[in-house]
Amino acid sequence: MEPLLLTDIEAAVRDSWGPDTATPAHRPHWDPGNPARDQCGVTALVLNDLLGGELIRGEVRVDGERVDFHWWNRLGPALEIDLTREQFAPHEIVSGGAVIERPAEIVRLREEYELLGARVRERLRTRAGEGAGAVPAP
Repeated sequence: MEPLLLTDIEAAVRDSWGPDTATPAHRPHWDPGNPARDQCGVTALVLNDLLGGELIRGEVRVDGERVDFHWWNRLGPALEIDLTREQFAPHEIVSGGAVIERPAEIVRLREEYELLGARVRERLRTRAGEGAGAVPAP
């Protein structure tokens, strides 16, 4: 049995994004041409479920002012995974990056997180049925 590769997980995540996994305020503006937009928080949590590691939060700045936060994952001292970094326009600069403790309970964006997680696990199960390894437990 072959193990799942990071490329399998990345493909499952990217195929699972939709307007219903973005934050509610962004849904009317969701664009399939930039599907990563506003998916970073739920994506970082789902990757943390699958791979462990740390959650990292940086600031999104425009003209030097913070306009939002950006989330991604760190799996070790030299390995960071950010599947949503391409969402930003050139004038949006991500700065910093601090380790944030995972909340004991997901409250904000819980439905979006659960929906994305379920879609990703289903795609990985399908992939595993095509010859890859077992799907990691959440």
